[in-house]
Amino acid sequence: MTRDEELIRLALVARALAYAPYSGYQVGAALRTRDGRVFTGANVENASYGLSVCAERGAVIAAVLAGARDIAAIAVATASSPPAGPCGMCRQTLAEFSRDLAITMVNDRGEVAHATIDELLPRAFRGDALP
Repeated sequence: MTRDEELIRLALVARALAYAPYSGYQVGAALRTRDGRVFTGANVENASYGLSVCAERGAVIAAVLAGARDIAAIAVATASSPPAGPCGMCRQTLAEFSRDLAITMVNDRGEVAHATIDELLPRAFRGDALP
């Protein structure tokens, strides 16, 4: 199994663990840091919708708490066809931790799409733009 196949597998596993009683839209994510560590996340909804956490941001938070700051790749699993990409908030969060992030989007029917963070969020706002 390749490293990308492993990320896809873990994203699908994480998707099954999502807590989405309001939208019914489960999302799982698995990211790999440049040093080879893997972190997963799933969306966790809340009755107060603004308090919900996306799968991708959950995985980033887990990575940061483990001391990882350099993300190389992420797989995002949804039920959408074609596979859905990260939301805008997640794109901005991912851009904070990688300038050349490889993003794989999958669904449980085996459809796969690929993009980079620059393709999904061109001209991202980053810390080097701050005075």
